[in-house]
Amino acid sequence: MGRWTLIIGGARSGKSSHALKLARVYKPARFYIATAGAGDEEMRSRILNHQKERGSDFRTIEEQYELKKVFRGLPGESRVVVVDCLTLRVTNLLIAEPSEENIRKVIEELPEMKERVKAPVIWVSNEVGQGIVPNDPLSRRYQDLLGCANQRFAGVSDRVIHMVAGIPISIKSKK
Repeated sequence: MGRWTLIIGGARSGKSSHALKLARVYKPARFYIATAGAGDEEMRSRILNHQKERGSDFRTIEEQYELKKVFRGLPGESRVVVVDCLTLRVTNLLIAEPSEENIRKVIEELPEMKERVKAPVIWVSNEVGQGIVPNDPLSRRYQDLLGCANQRFAGVSDRVIHMVAGIPISIKSKK
């Protein structure tokens, strides 16, 4: 069983960059699971920037929906896995799956993969619980689901890092 790290913080707080920095400590083979889809030009630009930042140091797997399948298929030589990000994973579920019960089930099942994945996994997620409560029902539903996912992943992670303005602050660490 690999050690899990959750890196959480606001938008543009340095989460992804810090995840890559932590992952580069490990020898190859490093894997990067990208959960974003390039739905518009601005998102394509963000994805390109992420690709440039990680360079050829990582084998990239693009998967918006079936993370369990990706984890089951990881090669045995995997040394570390970065999943960027849980935020978009929940967004993808919310768009594809109308049943909140099914979304919560998927969120609950994924941490069970910790027992099966030998490599360390670094999860990236946005913190959405420190702002105002959104005005519309869909945004509130999203905030609630991501908040539940973040709690679940923080609970099973060995280490949780909160990013603030590019500065990592350790808020949980099991040795």
